[in-house]
Amino acid sequence: MSTESRTQQRVKGVPELYKQGSRPHRQRREVHQESHKQGSPVFKRSPDITKSPLTKSEQLLRIDDHDFTMRPGFGGPAIPVGVDVQVESLDSISEVDMDFTMKLYLRHYWKDERLSFPSSNNQSMTFDGRLVKKIWVPDMFFVHSKRSFIHDTTTDNIMLRVQPDGKVLYSLRVTVTAMCNMDFSRFPLDTQSCSLEIESYAYTEDDLMLYWKNGNESLKTDDRISLSQFLIQEFHTTTRLASYSSTGWYNRLYINFTLRRHIFFFLLQTYFPATLMVMLSWVSFWIDRRAAPARVPLGITTVLTMSTIITGVNASMPRVSYIKAVDIYLWVSFVFVFLSVLEYAAVNYLTTVQERKERKMREK
Repeated sequence: MSTESRTQQRVKGVPELYKQGSRPHRQRREVHQESHKQGSPVFKRSPDITKSPLTKSEQLLRIDDHDFTMRPGFGGPAIPVGVDVQVESLDSISEVDMDFTMKLYLRHYWKDERLSFPSSNNQSMTFDGRLVKKIWVPDMFFVHSKRSFIHDTTTDNIMLRVQPDGKVLYSLRVTVTAMCNMDFSRFPLDTQSCSLEIESYAYTEDDLMLYWKNGNESLKTDDRISLSQFLIQEFHTTTRLASYSSTGWYNRLYINFTLRRHIFFFLLQTYFPATLMVMLSWVSFWIDRRAAPARVPLGITTVLTMSTIITGVNASMPRVSYIKAVDIYLWVSFVFVFLSVLEYAAVNYLTTVQERKERKMREK
């Protein structure tokens, strides 16, 4: 019994010793934390309010304090708006519709002091397209465009970047199909010059001065741009004034490019077949004039083939009222083929007349 009582006393004493041993440890930890608090102070960098998650962009830019339906500096001199363009691709050139489709990045630069905000490290703020509807942006459009749209995968491809001093960068990713007046008098040896024109819709030159931001360097193109039928020779920019009788004068920016057509495709599909048909029609000259079943189908086949080639070429071209270079070649070839058929008809007729004369001479 004495042994069991001693064991129970030892077991009961273990928690008490553990509790007594833990108290000095806790006291040392509290003393260490207090000594750390009483030590040298830790300097923290003041947070930038532009990066604070609790600050709303509308409050920081003071959007509700201004009327953004009016342009910056309303009533004063024209606001300068710089533009630069990066051409991503030139998708297609349509001779039938006389237009082209281009994909590009359109960027605008201007300064709106109403959007200035305080910043300790002079860092800009970047927004997506949701803020564009709440502030003033230039109202650009593409002159002579047939279709255009802003890409929206996976969201609207719009970027707005605001500097602390109010400088704004507004960027769009756009695909536009615009008209291009083409001259096919030298087709397929032609060279076409097309242009994409950018202009403000509402603001005349008195309110908005539109210009290329870096001159001819404002236009950048992708080196991988290529077309199946054309060789892109040159991209360059120009600026002109456009006049409307009812509204006034507007600044207009031009993106000009020159296209030279590749000839090899038409050599294989048009010129070589037409030349072979003409040469094939000459084969009938070496066939006996009395072999009508051999010569007649050969002549008709070459004539119908030339008609098919001419129809196929004109099907992919607009219905212009002037003669093209390829028309001259094809119609001259058609005349040669047709004359070979007439040659057999003439030979057959003269042979028949001669045989009649010989028959009459024998009868006499």
